[in-house]
Amino acid sequence: MTFSDAPVVAVKSATIFQDHNTILNELSFEIGKGEFVYLVGSTGSGKTSLLKTLYCDLQLHQGEITVAGHRVKDMKRSQIPYLRRKLGIVFQDFQLFQDRSVADNIFFIMQATGWKDKAKMKNRLAEVLMKVGLGSIETKFPHQLSGGEQQRVVIARALVNEPELLIADEPTGNLDPQVSEGVFKIFLDINNSGTAILMATHNYNIIKKFPARILKCDQGRLLDSDHEEFELNDVF
Repeated sequence: MTFSDAPVVAVKSATIFQDHNTILNELSFEIGKGEFVYLVGSTGSGKTSLLKTLYCDLQLHQGEITVAGHRVKDMKRSQIPYLRRKLGIVFQDFQLFQDRSVADNIFFIMQATGWKDKAKMKNRLAEVLMKVGLGSIETKFPHQLSGGEQQRVVIARALVNEPELLIADEPTGNLDPQVSEGVFKIFLDINNSGTAILMATHNYNIIKKFPARILKCDQGRLLDSDHEEFELNDVF
């Protein structure tokens, strides 16, 4: 088996569009394997548009982006599932099926990404739920869980395929501070096991308590704390 030191995300001279409007212009940055990076910016600054471009929910027309070894520019729809098998995506609003149990929510992603062996699926279900600190809840439905528990299920679902990169869009945005920190520590554990994480957040307390590299969307540009100093006061 050969191992590559190539970054898990490489962006070169990319411009991000939303409905033909330029949102972020001439972006160039990399995220290394196993790196943890925050993405910040005021509402409407382009954070979510950037994340959507990375996982091909928005099309890239200008520049070059490689994610987990896949070039995303003009990627065909049939190729997108192969990219997403290498990604985990965590949303603020959970996006769980309310009429399905925890197990069925996670099995849905497994089946959509090519899992077929039921015994292996059950074993992986138990593994990912244990990793996020949840016990025997697989038969429960989302409405029977707290917000923190639902977000842990979402994280477990994102870990099913052992992703190279976990993309999180405001994952603690709907949680109270104490629960937020507990959920955040799960991301740290995941990162410590070797998964790169790009997390969009408005949670200044988390950033202050757990400092890491910061990318900031600012008036159409992307600022990088690895290369320049900038204020965060206008974000939080």
